[in-house]
Amino acid sequence: MSEYGERAKALFCEGYNCCQSTFAAFCPATGLPQETALRLASGLGAGYGRQREICGAVSGMCMAAGLLFGYSDPAADEAKTATYELTRKLCAAFRAQHGSLLCRDLLGLDGVEESAVASARTAQYYAERPCAELCRFAAELLAEEMEKRGVEAKR
Repeated sequence: MSEYGERAKALFCEGYNCCQSTFAAFCPATGLPQETALRLASGLGAGYGRQREICGAVSGMCMAAGLLFGYSDPAADEAKTATYELTRKLCAAFRAQHGSLLCRDLLGLDGVEESAVASARTAQYYAERPCAELCRFAAELLAEEMEKRGVEAKR
């Protein structure tokens, strides 16, 4: 397991949501202050504000990939295509392993969650949810891409 995977899992187990955990795990590589990363990702947990849509771990992985490999020039068509290709590659690998990118599917739930109130983080919560492992896996996918491209932490 890479340091990024370990960190993503640990952050989730500290009580951060899935998007925060995965995105903030890459702060050493992106140079983004952890508090900023946690705030940026805070609304995307539990499938976008607990709506059970796109998995927060996937969102965090894609956000970190954008910081590491994305583009900022709207006219940079090749860079845009490369960013989309990487995003699709990461998402495809996640989907191949877990069967879906949707939070509700990954948790075995039906439909959109009606309540915005976060579930209490209890021992039972952690025992029943795959989320810590999903955060670890998403972070590992991006860490592998970093290794392939020779990207190291900016520490």
